[in-house]
Amino acid sequence: MSKINYSTLLVMAELCDACVTHSELNYEGSCAIDAKLLDLSGLVDSQQIHITNKTQGTRFITYIIRAQADSGTISINGAAAHLANPGDRITISAYAHLTADELEGFKPVRIFLDEKNELINSSPNTTYRSG
Repeated sequence: MSKINYSTLLVMAELCDACVTHSELNYEGSCAIDAKLLDLSGLVDSQQIHITNKTQGTRFITYIIRAQADSGTISINGAAAHLANPGDRITISAYAHLTADELEGFKPVRIFLDEKNELINSSPNTTYRSG
């Protein structure tokens, strides 16, 4: 009997509690993210992301564009601008397909941000935080 090859879709990185700084309806789409945050999290330009808006209770999918480093920018652009306003707190998640061999020892990167989108801390684990 042959071994079945498969992959599992897992969260690879998250920017938690990011604060929306701009909402640009008349833009072609995307989410502009401070380049420093991209580098810290391992996220890349044009990567698909899922955004969960804790303030409004909405979820949507878009892609990343790189904003100026150290700008604190989190800009929701295009039609998605209807789903997020400046000041909203969001979580930005990216996913990756991993094979069974790659799953061993894998830990997602979670970057926790304050209201200025500055690093509070980071965590390579999935421990549930209550409260």
